[in-house]
Amino acid sequence: MLKTYTTLFFSFIVAANAIAQTSKTASKRDTTHLQAVTVKGYLSEQPVLSVPASVSVLGAAQLKLQPDNSFVSALNTVPGVRAEERSPGSYRLSIRGSLLRSPFGVRDVKIYFDEIPLTDAGGNTYLNSVDIASVPGIEILKGPDGSLFGANSGGVVLLSPVNRYADTSYRSIGINTGSYGLFHEKANIQQQFGKNLLSINQSYQAYQGYRQNSNMSRNYIQVADKWNYSGKNELRFLGLYSDLTYQTPGGLNLAQFTADPRQARLPTPTIPGALQQHIGISTTMYLTGLVNEYHFSDRIRNVLSVFGNHVDFANPFITNYEQRGENTFGFRTYFELAGLPHENINWKVNLGMEWQQTNSVISNYGNKRGVKDTIQTSDYIHTNQHFIFARYSADIYKRLHLEAALSLNWYGYDFKNIYPLAQTNFTNRNFSPQLMPRLALSYQVTNNFIWRASVSRGYSTPTTAEVRPTDNIVNTSLQAQTGWNYETGFRLRNQDETMFLDVAAFYYRISNAIVRRVNANETEHYINAGGTNQPGVELSFTDWLIRPNNTHFVRGLQFNESYTYSKFTFRSYVDAVTSASYSGNNLTGVPQNVFVSSLQLRVPYNLSIFAQHNYTSKIPLNDGNTVYAGSYNLLQAKVSWQPTIGHKTHLEIYAGADNILNEKYSLGNDLNAVGNRYYNASPLRNYTVGMGVVF
Repeated sequence: MLKTYTTLFFSFIVAANAIAQTSKTASKRDTTHLQAVTVKGYLSEQPVLSVPASVSVLGAAQLKLQPDNSFVSALNTVPGVRAEERSPGSYRLSIRGSLLRSPFGVRDVKIYFDEIPLTDAGGNTYLNSVDIASVPGIEILKGPDGSLFGANSGGVVLLSPVNRYADTSYRSIGINTGSYGLFHEKANIQQQFGKNLLSINQSYQAYQGYRQNSNMSRNYIQVADKWNYSGKNELRFLGLYSDLTYQTPGGLNLAQFTADPRQARLPTPTIPGALQQHIGISTTMYLTGLVNEYHFSDRIRNVLSVFGNHVDFANPFITNYEQRGENTFGFRTYFELAGLPHENINWKVNLGMEWQQTNSVISNYGNKRGVKDTIQTSDYIHTNQHFIFARYSADIYKRLHLEAALSLNWYGYDFKNIYPLAQTNFTNRNFSPQLMPRLALSYQVTNNFIWRASVSRGYSTPTTAEVRPTDNIVNTSLQAQTGWNYETGFRLRNQDETMFLDVAAFYYRISNAIVRRVNANETEHYINAGGTNQPGVELSFTDWLIRPNNTHFVRGLQFNESYTYSKFTFRSYVDAVTSASYSGNNLTGVPQNVFVSSLQLRVPYNLSIFAQHNYTSKIPLNDGNTVYAGSYNLLQAKVSWQPTIGHKTHLEIYAGADNILNEKYSLGNDLNAVGNRYYNASPLRNYTVGMGVVF
């Protein structure tokens, strides 16, 4: 299957390009302009072509093609990224790694909203609190980059709250509905007041879900404001409120999954099931922050952000009822000095710091059919991480781009038990400061071909949820995982960037890998399990086989392909309980091969058709590699009509279908599950219809 798929893919590319080149040349004067792709992740805006790192950009046009009810479909088009949704609202995300550390949520990836960390000091990120329909742009920096963003081992995701290419006033409203009770409503107001740009997003989403006990709902409000108070100087405000509630149906064993994949986790003679315990999660988040960018001169500028957020979290589970109250506050700042413009060399230096504190109260109670019962334990945990960083970059003879960056990272936490011990003093656990270097370069071999290479160190501290997991024991012996990443790659484009190829090969060697273990009573704990060897290849290709135009019957034909190869294995990993050696086994939860292919066709009368196929190879479900989830093929399609009414009003009416091949699969397996309950069934064939108006 894989060899056939690869052969067909490259045969199609060669043939299609040969046919399309004549059409591109002949219609050049009739084509519409395509926006050059740039990234801001490395502290200043620069063309993606020359960035000496593996970077992927999902702009507003790309996100619009994907379903706006979940981040999953859009993120999975990026090679090296795996997003899962075990049930509506229950996200997991990894970049070049395993989901072993994430029974739910996002860990080992640092996420920012503008210049404001969405990831707290304890390493947890409530990405599911954000509505993707309110995010017009996403940048993904793959591989460890603690040199600028602090402790992380997988990568960095940057969310943009405002479309920086649409600084105009407009209003938009949209609604869609679909199978299994899906309903999503959204509204946006963006208004220019002189030098002030205000954007307000509101949305409500509800979904009954494919399985029993999988209802979800989310109310969301996001406010972003940008004020140019003088010259290039600007003050930005970001605020959001999210109230998310979703039920979790729980895992099934293979026999249950085969017999009835829609059922929730069943009770046993000794343990109740998901329906009896009303298991689910509710998260209420308030986040706010200010970002000031001030230019002292044409060569010197400073960016300063201050931020804070509050989270109320509740999780009635099979074995207990957990409540968390979390308060995070901090700041991030950096200075930039640019050298005097020179014909042969241009350079920049950045110096900065980020400081963040999260104070948590975590309490566990008995769960009496979804209602809090007698308290079991309660703890205070105060987590702090901060780092200073420096970066030097230079463009030499307009061909060689060099970057050197270094950060010094501090991490620690204090804890004390409130109940039952009523401790009066905090116990302190500080980790030794860590240096995080990164060296990178790119060389422009020709105007359209650039080679790059980099080496960087990864450092990922245990999260609060790993230090104090569901077994209610604070594990002070858990160490940070570290590693070195070695990478090379190239980018190739045609003259006008209607064709773009990005290829990367890397080897990431991790030591003290953090993995999740599940106890017999279904509580969890985390251990350092030797290390991992993670060699991989990533390919991203896009080509307008027929350029966007206004004159031909085919108004545009775009082909996209991404491929991820991950040969990740354990190293020096022995199970402390069974003494079984897992060294050399495939890393749990990681498919070895993933292809994502898509076609976008535009025709007259403002009609367009988009189709996407995802092939994912088999996935090991336990560390022993004794059980695998089967490979699957997902096919989705969308038909859209987008007429313009008058001069300003743009209407869109669309219909879409997902899992057209009606695959029976699990997008979000429970890894190393007790009782072999690995499977969380995803919906069979399902449909959506919707409309939107921009005016």
